[in-house]
Amino acid sequence: MKNNWAIAGISVCFLVGIIAFYLGKSFPLIGGAVFGITIGIALNAIFSKQSEIISIGTSFTGKKFLHYAIILLGFEMSIQEVVSVGLSSLWIILFTLLATFITAYIAAKALKLDFVTGTLIGVGTSICGGSAIAATAPIVSASNQQISYAIATIFLFNIIAVFLFPALGHLLNMSNEAFGIWAGTAINDTSSVLAAAYSYSDESGALATIVKLTRTLMIIPITFGLSIYMAKAQTANADYKFELTKAIPYFITGFIITTLINSLGFIPTNITHFLAQSGKFLIIVAMVGIGLNTDLAKLLRNGIKPIIMGLICWIVLSIVALIVMYFMGYI
Repeated sequence: MKNNWAIAGISVCFLVGIIAFYLGKSFPLIGGAVFGITIGIALNAIFSKQSEIISIGTSFTGKKFLHYAIILLGFEMSIQEVVSVGLSSLWIILFTLLATFITAYIAAKALKLDFVTGTLIGVGTSICGGSAIAATAPIVSASNQQISYAIATIFLFNIIAVFLFPALGHLLNMSNEAFGIWAGTAINDTSSVLAAAYSYSDESGALATIVKLTRTLMIIPITFGLSIYMAKAQTANADYKFELTKAIPYFITGFIITTLINSLGFIPTNITHFLAQSGKFLIIVAMVGIGLNTDLAKLLRNGIKPIIMGLICWIVLSIVALIVMYFMGYI
């Protein structure tokens, strides 16, 4: 029975994804991914009971299909481009990481949030949303409630970013290159980065993907540093061991492999183009899945203090990214 509901959930995501894809073609300023998550959220609000029944399939689509999409996107990029963009964005990433962590520390103290919740929101905002929270949670011995607060807070701003960032980009008259770098640096979760950036342009989406994956790699030094800190503090998790294989998400490895394959040039261009376009369509399908699992009212009920902290950190992150980009000549 579970398999049947899983298939039903995946099928719904694909059907709605097709609709969102064609709406995105008709209204390119909005983009298919934005339509996908919007329709998904609306359907979840209207058919909440039915959405819950097929949630095993829609949850799988929202998470796994996004990872598969990232891997497929590597087929339209070269390793030289990935290295070049990754290195050029490194200073922006480092400055925003530092600024966000300092802000998170101060905000958590001011709002009287506990160390664990503050840490999870800080890493979730500065690095890569849910993935960073999942990697950090066992290190700081986070409870389910603390993890829930952090993920809900990050996810709320992910939804807002999908709609807000492209509008701000056009308002600021940002180039495709500038917006791609800004989106990859300042939006929390990978799903929202891709949705916002590809709705701006394909060039922005490609650049944002590279910047975001470079930023995601910051999980490694951050979790390693936290492991040492927690061990020295002699917490209940003092014997936690840092594991590189768990710190690097598999989709980053897959993306690098597909990029290398494309760079070697032994696969015909029409095939790699098809695979990359398939990846872009899977982003839309994944956003539908995320939308079908999003209850905005529930997110807002999780507490105002984590939301305030997340908002403060996100504003600082976005502004610092713009400042560094300005001095580096991107805007």
